[in-house]
Amino acid sequence: MSENQQNPYEIGLEKNAANFVPLSPLTFIERAATVYPDHTAVVHGPVRRTWAQTYARCRRLASALRQRGIGLGDTVAAMLPNISEMFEMHFGVPMSGAVLNTLNVRLDAETIAFMLQHGEAKVLITDREFSDVVEKALQLLPQRPLVIDVDDPTYEGGRLLGDLDYETFIAAGDPEFAWQGPADEWQAIALNYTSGTTGNPKGVVYHHRGAYLNAVCNAVVWNMGLHPVYLWTLPMFHCNGWCFPWTLAVTTGTCVCLRHVRADMIFDLIRSEKVSHFCGAPIVLNMLKNAPATMKADINHPVKVMTAGAAPPAAVIEGMERMDFDVTHVYGLTETYGPAVVCAWHDHWNELSLEERAALKSRQGVRYPMLEGLMVAHPKTLEPVPQDGETIGEIFMRGNNVMKGYLKNTAASDEAFEGGWFHSGDLAVWHEDGYIDIKDRSKDIIISGGENISTIEVEDVLYRHPAVMEVAVVARPDEKWGETPCAFVTLKPDMEDTTEEQIIEFCRSHLARFKVPRNVVFGPLPKTSTGKMQKFILRERAKAL
Repeated sequence: MSENQQNPYEIGLEKNAANFVPLSPLTFIERAATVYPDHTAVVHGPVRRTWAQTYARCRRLASALRQRGIGLGDTVAAMLPNISEMFEMHFGVPMSGAVLNTLNVRLDAETIAFMLQHGEAKVLITDREFSDVVEKALQLLPQRPLVIDVDDPTYEGGRLLGDLDYETFIAAGDPEFAWQGPADEWQAIALNYTSGTTGNPKGVVYHHRGAYLNAVCNAVVWNMGLHPVYLWTLPMFHCNGWCFPWTLAVTTGTCVCLRHVRADMIFDLIRSEKVSHFCGAPIVLNMLKNAPATMKADINHPVKVMTAGAAPPAAVIEGMERMDFDVTHVYGLTETYGPAVVCAWHDHWNELSLEERAALKSRQGVRYPMLEGLMVAHPKTLEPVPQDGETIGEIFMRGNNVMKGYLKNTAASDEAFEGGWFHSGDLAVWHEDGYIDIKDRSKDIIISGGENISTIEVEDVLYRHPAVMEVAVVARPDEKWGETPCAFVTLKPDMEDTTEEQIIEFCRSHLARFKVPRNVVFGPLPKTSTGKMQKFILRERAKAL
């Protein structure tokens, strides 16, 4: 066809309402409620709701938000554990046109306040369990949002802080609310904050298209089929539960809620509800692996486990496989809607020994079906490294399941997308078979129990201690948490009687609990000739502790 000829496949073949609809995961729940209205959607303690009932509650939530003037471009924040209301938020909030901001319930009041202010939350829906932190955070805000309490009967303690409770709020909504999908699939659906490698956390913005695609990808790579029974061990606040609220709607599964991650409760629910799938960081797997044998008894059905976070040790994977739990290892970041890489399995690997299979499964793997590109390359030139399993480069990704960008931070977005690829900041090797294998993390991020910890943030706090002259924080391997912060401190000459416990106690009063160093080592710090800390030396010292 010449340049002057019009493409015959474009003549009279325009997009219209009959042949083009913007992709949105909200359509999944409407279908689930229509096709399988009586199938159980949510189990939370004594509460059991069908997909029809859950859909009606989500529409009530959307309607109630609209009645309060909440709509397109507004933010609704959630400070909730893995309970049914948190699941409903993933549908009801975007049905109103608003953006859902799920808050990390483990963070301190100052960080929560920053997120609420930066995201301009108009509504905060919160649980009594977090009333202490939320109350402090609200006091730090120049303007208080509408606060709605979830008064969950399965939890005793805390206090109500809000203007009204969740059930009263949604009761005013219309169960037949005629919600509209996004006019553009690029429209934001969720806001998720990173842990902040330097300074304040960055707000990662998801769009409807990416959430739709990654939700479907989860079902495909895990071969979930129809009506899976999914246990919520993975926090729904983390990357919107890796998009699994929407995955459970597309598969018409059953969500089994779990407020606190405890081995006895996990095994009890796996038995009683016949749980078929759950996700968790390596710390959760390690906890289950080391649980008493009596706790694990009488589980006689297949259970699939998906894990990510700090690279799971092969020994942990091996331990889960010995329990007949089938482990799938995935990798991703907040910026990629959670998992976007999977250690895809090959049948001939089943002939290998358990130890060899576990070693293969500990690799991060290959791209999700709907991730367009994945490579390990030079951080500056973006030249792919050889697939020799030895040459280290940075992991780069590209596709529809990469974030829109960082909210109100164009410079950071431009830097992350430089060269037409998303720069992960994680360092890996590329094997001959195309599987990637993480070897280190740039910027010295610590991943503890699946949560990111910025060494710079911890160092900033330590530098505020009157006895500290110099400090460097690195990751120390930990059997339970994967990694924990280890602080190397040089004390001021007149303060050398300061103890490790005093330093740790100071950190406890300024940091979220999981960010507090478990070990403090006193002495001079190794530096280069230009005065930069040689953290690779400190990491080796931390391993030897």
